[in-house]
Amino acid sequence: MVHVKTIEDLRKIKEEFGKRIQVSGKKFDPEKVVQIKVGLGTSGIASGAKEVMNFLRDELEKRNIEALVTQTGDMGYSYAEPTIEVKLPGQPAVVFGKVNIKKADEIIERYIKNGELIDGILPTNYLTI
Repeated sequence: MVHVKTIEDLRKIKEEFGKRIQVSGKKFDPEKVVQIKVGLGTSGIASGAKEVMNFLRDELEKRNIEALVTQTGDMGYSYAEPTIEVKLPGQPAVVFGKVNIKKADEIIERYIKNGELIDGILPTNYLTI
């Protein structure tokens, strides 16, 4: 385990981590790609969030959309699971609720590819996950 004792230690860790971020063997700037966080808390998993996350990863790759799909814990929307946070480059994050495979496909086609706002957006109570 690495112990951080100085701000310089923290900078070195950040630099090393940045060098390791890769998608399909390519380096990228996370701020210039679509970022998706899938809520994989207990209620998210029970509602099918793992399947949604796998679908998103597979479909974004098939459609040649450069994106970073990661998991996060409970987002606080247990009533609307599975939930995902989508951040398009240069825009604020948007949280979608009750995301199944069909809804995930619609999010890719209409929101991510075309920038259209669609049904299922939840009001946010935080800045980002």
